[in-house]
Amino acid sequence: MIDMANMPKGALHGIKVLDLSRVLAGPSCTQVLADLGAEVIKVERPHIGDETRHWAPPTFSDDTSAYYATINRNKKSLTVDITTPAGQTIIKQLIAESDILVENFKVGGLKKYGLDYDSLKQDNPRLIYASLTGFGQTGPDAARPGYDYIIQGLSGLMSITGPSDGEPHKVGVAVVDLFAGLHLTIGIQAALVARNRTGLGQHVDVALLDSALAMLANVGMNHLASGKVPPRLGNQHPNIVPYQVFSGEGEQHFILACGNDSQFAKLCTVLAVDWHMDDRFTTNPARVTNRVLLCDELSKKFSEQPRTYWLEVLDQAGIPCGAIHNVAEALAMPQAQARNMIVNFTEQGSPVRALGNPIKLSASPVTYRTPPPQLSEHTDSTLADLGYDSEMIAKLKADGIV
Repeated sequence: MIDMANMPKGALHGIKVLDLSRVLAGPSCTQVLADLGAEVIKVERPHIGDETRHWAPPTFSDDTSAYYATINRNKKSLTVDITTPAGQTIIKQLIAESDILVENFKVGGLKKYGLDYDSLKQDNPRLIYASLTGFGQTGPDAARPGYDYIIQGLSGLMSITGPSDGEPHKVGVAVVDLFAGLHLTIGIQAALVARNRTGLGQHVDVALLDSALAMLANVGMNHLASGKVPPRLGNQHPNIVPYQVFSGEGEQHFILACGNDSQFAKLCTVLAVDWHMDDRFTTNPARVTNRVLLCDELSKKFSEQPRTYWLEVLDQAGIPCGAIHNVAEALAMPQAQARNMIVNFTEQGSPVRALGNPIKLSASPVTYRTPPPQLSEHTDSTLADLGYDSEMIAKLKADGIV
């Protein structure tokens, strides 16, 4: 078994988090906080739990769904029916000793239970109350529910994703949920720093739509600068050429990322052509203007040799390039292994393997203390810590409160 006593203390050790969020965006935030050392109590519905427990197959051998395991390690599972007065009392007792509450209910959804920020800050002014919603706490769409897929469409993200001559595509994972979860994490950490100065908590308000709009980045800025609607370019880059997918002999695809004129000149040397001397291609703006002509010629050249040849000669010439891996190939990369990007919980008696945390801290590293909890695994111990004895806990269970 893992030696808990000798594990390093995380950067957020001593911070207590109450997690009322479900599905992906909110739990992804609280998993980051937990990895960084915070104590996270995940509040779930009795007998049902988080929806993602049932998003299967696939599952691990203990029936933990892969989806649930994605964002719930290092947490405790407490089941409470927050719609009941007794359940609300338990939550308020936990909030009284918590630093952070994370929730992703619809705007106003917790007010009827007395669990909204304005109600709770009266008793715990140091509380950092983090809300993640589809459209934010304000504005004409605030009351609308939010879903990653819908927001990918509304935000313009799908309009710039996919082949130029085909339909818009969503990204292969729920990136808006994950973007927003990370933005919420950053907001919470900023609020912790502010609390150190003022002694007061605050409401952190993050919306899926806001997050997705911010992540349009340079493509959104292209529109603001030009007034033009950015086109869908497939695997091409709107501002850099050549910066896209090409195919070697036998339809073996790879990425070429020529980011500047010097790299383009090196590419021409590798290809034994003098296109870098041609006014149509000498500079990046010229190459963007003449994108179709240049990339058609490059495609012809690259079809003459297999991908392995091009990756070798381009890499030797210092030209950015890379193979397109499937997920199995990506996770098997020696670099991924060296960076501990696959976490194994066998020492804790669990069959779960998980993707690692990319944050590497030298003095207070992230830790992988416990696998994703079984439903209600920590209900008894959490209630006992609040002063409930065995008879009181048994009655709560009999009444369906926990």
